[in-house]
Amino acid sequence: MLSYAKTGEQVLLSKLYDACGNDLYHFLLTLSDATLAKDISQLTWLKVIEKKHLYRDSGLFKAWLFTLARNLLIDEYRRNQRLVEEVDFDTFVAPEPLLNKSQDHLQCFNQALDNLPFVQREAFCLQQEMFSLEDIATITHNNIETIKSRLRYAKEHLRAQLQGLAEEQDV
Repeated sequence: MLSYAKTGEQVLLSKLYDACGNDLYHFLLTLSDATLAKDISQLTWLKVIEKKHLYRDSGLFKAWLFTLARNLLIDEYRRNQRLVEEVDFDTFVAPEPLLNKSQDHLQCFNQALDNLPFVQREAFCLQQEMFSLEDIATITHNNIETIKSRLRYAKEHLRAQLQGLAEEQDV
């Protein structure tokens, strides 16, 4: 990224996109629908082009990229009033009944993940993208203790929902 920031060469941007494009889209897809994920992904890459001069080699490029994407996603949610206040992100959404026995485990996990409050799902998905606690805190503009709590709650909720499914299947 530093080389791209200095030269603006499209070949370097293509390499960055090849290295991080799918991860970025997948992250956004876990927090929104496919159309919005695609739109925000494209806007994020436009921001990379526009803001390349602001990049500092203070951490992973991927963390900077995900920070840009997260900020754009939250701006979009606020613009469309999908999320009233960030405080609402922390409340637990009561899960819909999990998928019936005949559907596969991946769909069940994805539904359980979708039932998490936004901030818990965000922290969990960033951890699955192999970001450290420090990186997640930076990306989400929170402190590490808040991230630890969100991860703990997310894992507890996922565990409870998936155990309920397992017990349901044993019956």
